[in-house]
Amino acid sequence: MKANDVILRTVTKVAVFIILTYGVHLFLAGHYEPGGGFVGGLVLSSAFVLMYLAFDIETVQRGMPIDFKMVAGAGAFLSVATGTASIALGVPFLTQEEVHLPLPILGDVAFASVLLFEAGVALAVIGTVITIILSISEDV
Repeated sequence: MKANDVILRTVTKVAVFIILTYGVHLFLAGHYEPGGGFVGGLVLSSAFVLMYLAFDIETVQRGMPIDFKMVAGAGAFLSVATGTASIALGVPFLTQEEVHLPLPILGDVAFASVLLFEAGVALAVIGTVITIILSISEDV
């Protein structure tokens, strides 16, 4: 018999939004303040873990059919590709470049290549954490 988890599920719907928003903030603030791909990825994966705890694994998989092993692999590939691209351009491994683009509302915005590297790290962390959690849950 399944317990009635109405309060947990209702709070989870709000908390996941807050956790995801904070995780994206940590990710984007990473190269100017504490945070970055690793910490942002851990916070983002905690939102997924909360969904898996509050709802059934099959329910979450139906609503979000993502293979997290592929997410981890894509993240690792993106991180390595970012470093390798700098070698292909004739500069040392993982050299950061920055481009300033004038945007209509935001003004002059700087885009750094480290953002791609950090995105790869975040995806690798999310994929690894969720894969581990799902593997543990299969054994229980």
